[in-house]
Amino acid sequence: MSKDRCFGRNVHIYSANDTGRVLGGLVVMNGMTNSNFYSMVEITFTLDNDYTLCGESGTIVQRDDNPLKPGKYFISTTGSLVINNEPWLVREGKVFLGIPTKALRDAVRNRDGGCVITGQRSLNPGKRRWGGYSATHILPPEHAKHLVGPGYDSSETPTRKSIYSVQNGLLLRRDMRRLFERYLVSINPDDNYKIVCFMGDDVDISGKHLDKTFLKLEGPQRPGDRFLRWHFRQAVLANMRGQGEPIFECYPSDSDTDEEL
Repeated sequence: MSKDRCFGRNVHIYSANDTGRVLGGLVVMNGMTNSNFYSMVEITFTLDNDYTLCGESGTIVQRDDNPLKPGKYFISTTGSLVINNEPWLVREGKVFLGIPTKALRDAVRNRDGGCVITGQRSLNPGKRRWGGYSATHILPPEHAKHLVGPGYDSSETPTRKSIYSVQNGLLLRRDMRRLFERYLVSINPDDNYKIVCFMGDDVDISGKHLDKTFLKLEGPQRPGDRFLRWHFRQAVLANMRGQGEPIFECYPSDSDTDEEL
């Protein structure tokens, strides 16, 4: 996999007032719609007035569920257009990956039973055979202080208890965990929990949705929307803003040391 998030981009974003400078872009993947694109533009940029997106022909792109097409897109607004300077929070090394505690890992295993993103179930969960699966925080606890400010609902400020609870954890296949922690795949809770891939999709998951049975879990047992929303926002900033953020390859060994016991 390329370490450059620009690799393969087939959507490029410009200001209608400066068509010579690329402000960002992305790789069109299955399931990406015009409406999704508008929403991601509103994460990537700060706009203080109404705006439209236009294609190269000058035609206004409607905010609808039609598939997003590759091409150049121009943001037209009478107000200001500023690239969002919200910090991108790297997940590299043990501290910022937020290695789950044993209690959280066990709770996530019991709840999920397999990989939440691919839908693949563990064949022997009752025998505690979890080879190939790994628990991860959605929001590393060390980054919790950033879950405030513009773009975040002040009423959703998390408690310490929720940050260290099953609300802030997922069980993933190990390959999916690495993609998730690099912000190369995410879950959009505001589009019926759609799975969004940003670079490649070898397992045909982009555009699909989390299992409805999983989403019927009540209260504190289900993953928190505020945590998923934070991760999705970070993924958009990492992959769409400017030239994109670095993709780090160095990750510590998995914390699930007793997966085969």
